[in-house]
Amino acid sequence: MRDLALEEDLTTDLSILQSHLDGMINRVQQNSNALRRFQAFERRLLNLNSLSEMIIHILEDGKAFFDLDAISLCLVDKENELSEYLIQDGFDIKAARQLTLLKDRHQLKTLFGFAVKPYIGAYHPKCSEFFNYTDRKPISVALIPLIRRGKYLGSLNFGSFQQERFIDTMATDFIEHMISVVSICLENNLNFEMMRRTSFIDTLTGVNNRRFLEQRLGEEIDRCQRSGEPLSCLFLDIDYFKSINDTHGHQAGDYVLKQVAGSVKNLLRNNDVLARYGGEEFVALLSNLNESKLIAIAERIRSTIESLNMVFDGKPIQVTISIGAASYSASKHILSSAADIAMRLIESSDAALYQAKHNGRNRIENNGFIIDRTLMESAVSY
Repeated sequence: MRDLALEEDLTTDLSILQSHLDGMINRVQQNSNALRRFQAFERRLLNLNSLSEMIIHILEDGKAFFDLDAISLCLVDKENELSEYLIQDGFDIKAARQLTLLKDRHQLKTLFGFAVKPYIGAYHPKCSEFFNYTDRKPISVALIPLIRRGKYLGSLNFGSFQQERFIDTMATDFIEHMISVVSICLENNLNFEMMRRTSFIDTLTGVNNRRFLEQRLGEEIDRCQRSGEPLSCLFLDIDYFKSINDTHGHQAGDYVLKQVAGSVKNLLRNNDVLARYGGEEFVALLSNLNESKLIAIAERIRSTIESLNMVFDGKPIQVTISIGAASYSASKHILSSAADIAMRLIESSDAALYQAKHNGRNRIENNGFIIDRTLMESAVSY
């Protein structure tokens, strides 16, 4: 009997041991699968070339990679630089509800404190702002601060509808590695965007430079030929600018350039392009406008510049601006290259500007639409 009981106890112990062993093997397999998923996610993250691509990868692919019910990303954007980078890349910030751009680091400092440790555990009302894009709130969360060189960049936030998914006693090796990888990639992309922006920005006026215009013009014409939407060009020139320099000095001229550039930029849409073409000349690219709307915008620019009350060194300066307009609409049978269309669009709007100067300045001339190699309308005065 004792041998039988001993045998039964041994069988029970072996069953328990086998169960533990099976559980360990299962956890090892799960961890191995999770590691492979993370490595794939990490490789993709390291190979991306822009901030917008990185954000899309994190928010869209990250949820599937890590089997999450909710994910969000907060980034500190104190000077609105990030939003400008993203808009220039065609990223729809309003549609990306999982992305939050913070004006300061106060919210992150309040949540993570001086220890700068992830918050892992049950969902708490203080987590609500990180998941305000969804009505159903997660039950457990991992809020991960993104830190680089002692500076808050933002936070990456995971949420689950399972209570045991994120608990305060869980190992944080994986999460700490995640902090390092995402923070480094984020810093690299921010530095890249800053360098790219610097190389494409006119340092005096703060608008795009001619190099950026030439690159973007080709892209816009390609898009126009695919979509069939028109593309318009405004060539703007400050009237009698030389006399401003001669009368008030070159510092006053620089002041006028900055004021005019800022005023024109404020009148354009976020997806429009404004570039300093050279000297006192600017070029604006506007997409998907009919002729009447284009002229209405041009007139608003002209009248706004005319009404500017500029004062430099105690002396008032009044300026006017002349504008030449031209547009492109792709035909069904595209005969011209994008480079050829770009050159003729600039030339056509420049010719209209010359006509505006010839006709008395402080006015708009429109050269109409060019379709492949045909100029469809002659100059019209406004």
